[in-house]
Amino acid sequence: MTEPADPTLARFYGADTLPELEAMRVAMLGKSGEITAQLKSLGPMTPEQRAIEGPKIHALREAVTAAIAERKVELEAAELDARLATERLDLSLPSRETPRGSIHPVSQVMDELAEIFADLGFAVAEGPEIEDDWHNFTALNIPETHPARAMHDTFYLAGEHERPMVLRTHTSPVQIRTMMASKPPIRLIAPGRVYRSDSDATHTPMFHQIEGLVIDKGITMGHLKWTLETFLKAFFERNDIVLRLRPSYFPFTEPSAEVDVGWSMENGRRVVGGSEGWMEVLGSGMVHPRVIAACGLDPDEWQGFAFGTGVDRLAMLKYGMNDLRAFFDGDLRWMKHYGFSSLDVPTLSGGIGA
Repeated sequence: MTEPADPTLARFYGADTLPELEAMRVAMLGKSGEITAQLKSLGPMTPEQRAIEGPKIHALREAVTAAIAERKVELEAAELDARLATERLDLSLPSRETPRGSIHPVSQVMDELAEIFADLGFAVAEGPEIEDDWHNFTALNIPETHPARAMHDTFYLAGEHERPMVLRTHTSPVQIRTMMASKPPIRLIAPGRVYRSDSDATHTPMFHQIEGLVIDKGITMGHLKWTLETFLKAFFERNDIVLRLRPSYFPFTEPSAEVDVGWSMENGRRVVGGSEGWMEVLGSGMVHPRVIAACGLDPDEWQGFAFGTGVDRLAMLKYGMNDLRAFFDGDLRWMKHYGFSSLDVPTLSGGIGA
């Protein structure tokens, strides 16, 4: 910047810092500044005087504004050069730690299950969480007097509906909807949230369930046992998984079986694997012919098996958690302890529980 001849403008050239320049700007152009006072003096003048003095004052204001802007650019450039000359960035220092979220154990186990069953040829199916009683009960051969239909077991929706509406008590309605909309053969898993009026250390009013369904020709209990055994070995990552199928009763399967898995004690903790004792982990059976017929299929031509288990319970067994309610407390300390990194993507080759 070449120092101007006008002494009024030359003073800005002498400003060595941005705060000093700003003080000069206020002194000239502020509410009580010199040029502002000159502009106010135009009021009492005659029109002839204003015609002469007005252009001079406005020209001075524009010249001062331009000089301040030019000097400001120079001072900012000098300040930046000084910072670049003195400041150094040490690239060898570690970066600042940024907050990282965690994958909830339920989400992680859902991914693990999807990975295992995808390898077995199962697709993932979803359905509404608000169901009518036909899909949730009647189509599954659950009689009107069954305890599951009672108000103290099931959440019913108030209001007028063509059919009573409920928060689904299982993901079995997804099986019904798929059988009605698709032609066999069918292989699917139906993971999702379900709702029952129950709450204690191992039960919550909302929890997660996964059910599986196979509909094809010539399906037997042998196919069911092999599928469950393969699934549990992959999920718990142990080859010493032993299954025991006990006769049971479910309205939607015939015959029905509770599936127990062997467990053993390791480092003072009960783990799945071995045969020191038995614990129930699944319900299963051959799809009842009435259920197949209710979906528009011929039970003499098509057979199938179904199974279901709680996703939260599987997570508890695999990762050593002891209270189901903690899954839904939203405690960040719990999540930090049990949560999974977003990079812990389950794969059969890299390890389901990696």
